[in-house]
Amino acid sequence: MLIVSVAIVLVFSLLACFFNTGMFSVGVSRISFDTANGKLSGLLYMPKGASAEAPRPTVIVTHGYLNSAEMQDANAIELSRRGYVVLALDMYDHGHSDINEEAYGGSTSFFSLWSPFWINSMYDAVQYMYEQPYVLKDAAGNGIIGITGHSMGGFSSTVAVAKDEADFAVSGIRKVYANLTEGSDFGYSGFVGVNAEAFNAAGGGRFLGKVAAQYDEFFFGAPDDPAGTVRKKNYVATPDGLTFLQQEKAEADTWYDTSDSGRRIVYEPAQTHPWNHFSKTTTAHAIEFYTTAFAAYSDGIKQIDANSQIWQLKEASECVALLGFILFILAIARTLISLPFFSMANTGRLVPQKSAGGKRWIGVIVTIVAILLPAILFETLYGWDISAAGMKIVFWCAAVLGVAGLAFGIIRFTKEGRKGYIVGGIFALLAGAGLAVLAKINLYADAGVWTAPVVNDIAKWTVGCTFISLLIMSLVYLTLKAQGGVKLSDYGVSFRPTAILAGLCTGVVTVAAAYVLLWIVDLIFKTDFRIWTFAFKTFDCNICPAILRYLPTFLAFYIVSTAAICINTNTESLKGWKGYLVAMALNAGGIFIWLVRQYGTLFATGVAAHPGAALSGIVLVAMVPTLAIAACVSRYLYKRTGNIWTAAFTNGLLMTIMTVANTTVFFK
Repeated sequence: MLIVSVAIVLVFSLLACFFNTGMFSVGVSRISFDTANGKLSGLLYMPKGASAEAPRPTVIVTHGYLNSAEMQDANAIELSRRGYVVLALDMYDHGHSDINEEAYGGSTSFFSLWSPFWINSMYDAVQYMYEQPYVLKDAAGNGIIGITGHSMGGFSSTVAVAKDEADFAVSGIRKVYANLTEGSDFGYSGFVGVNAEAFNAAGGGRFLGKVAAQYDEFFFGAPDDPAGTVRKKNYVATPDGLTFLQQEKAEADTWYDTSDSGRRIVYEPAQTHPWNHFSKTTTAHAIEFYTTAFAAYSDGIKQIDANSQIWQLKEASECVALLGFILFILAIARTLISLPFFSMANTGRLVPQKSAGGKRWIGVIVTIVAILLPAILFETLYGWDISAAGMKIVFWCAAVLGVAGLAFGIIRFTKEGRKGYIVGGIFALLAGAGLAVLAKINLYADAGVWTAPVVNDIAKWTVGCTFISLLIMSLVYLTLKAQGGVKLSDYGVSFRPTAILAGLCTGVVTVAAAYVLLWIVDLIFKTDFRIWTFAFKTFDCNICPAILRYLPTFLAFYIVSTAAICINTNTESLKGWKGYLVAMALNAGGIFIWLVRQYGTLFATGVAAHPGAALSGIVLVAMVPTLAIAACVSRYLYKRTGNIWTAAFTNGLLMTIMTVANTTVFFK
């Protein structure tokens, strides 16, 4: 199993490298450079033939908030294999880039943390690339550089154009020749003075474009749109869209000449916001845009049809390598628990539980509730909107149930003498008390300590789900299972210290080995393990303090979820693949249903089921594979160790690192 997993990872990482380099026609290297604001990093795509003697038109592409350079794989691959030099950029405090702490101005307010990195990232990268000898300039010294950013990367690109035009007024040189933004309007750049009118005035005769998806969760709405941005839009009919195109009436996908002798276009694909950077259509728009913009500088550029694309093959190869990576994790853990010391993590295989007979329908109902509750409460817990009276009532009722559970356990213990009643009652009380506390405090509020804003929101949902799951399991145990002699060991809960310690060490070594493999792949092939917005990627050690701060939150969640998976899938009727499907449903089924309802409604009616759930809905897309993979790891390892610890520690470490490494971390 170990040999097979490594073979899968290496073979398909080599294939991913093959497609990432335009079938070895492009050199890809990770670079970093110092700037006035910090250190920027990125992947440099250098086509064969590009050099100081034969400079090429250049495109800088960058990602949106929470992401990294790899989110621009499609644009980077397709533009570079056509002959353009491409820099796929990590914005400050994303990926491998860091901003100077002074740039935050000593403040931990959200705006102070949120704004410095995107305001400066793109233009700082332009300054660096302009100085490189392989980047083409015209006879007057103007840079033949295009800039493209998705979402907040689009704001950064928009501001970069305004900065470049301001510098032109002094130096007489424009470094930015063309600008195509994806998934961004002028809403946020307007906070720093670059609204539609200001940007229009800063056009400077450039080629300018926007990808304005019709179903974008955030942007491109009209001023008179109803509340909630997750709805269908038509940007070219809005005041900002018409100002951008300098038209009184306009159509999408049409080039317009502007008063400054420039050309502009708006593309409107029928897509959502994150779909932009995983789309053949949008990638074709980017190719067509830069083919048009750089038409006068076509020496060394290959004329390949815009719809002839290979980036999908790179993504597919990385996805198969991802599956090999998960298999590698399971194989390493399984190998370790056969070795001295680590074998103490094994407490004996669990005996599958018999079917509940006439009470089976109760178990089915409880399972369905357990699957749906995380989705039902997602919006409230993710946004921490527990100020509503209804939610407070729910949380206080949970506290009452916790107290009632303890009282019930004590009464049953006095009658039957089973210690399990006392243990179940204590867990019910802890869960109820935990939910009561959540109703009174705002966790993760200190931005100076909890430095990954979106991880904070995920953590809030995770904490709520942990206590709710624990309460449900405790009450079910007290009322249905304790009388039948079910023990904590049947949940995979063993408090044997050696088993816990060996499980912890197994998890640590397993995750360390996995990331060593990931770093080797990154070093050799410049690829990682991903599909769309979900990825295991390398990181810099300066985020380790943040990882350690979030680890207890996610570890608690995976301890409880592994126990739930253990008791619900370790049955005679759920052997083999059926058990894995139920495990994945328990972990990820509810939010998968939420996503289907949210986006099914959006595409069917033009308005999402939750019109205000923009970022939160996007975050859930990556949560589905995260929780599904964790469920498989949990079931596989509890089957082989007889307890929850190795699985919980492995998942807690693995998923905390993956989550923090894939998002914004301030004060790195």
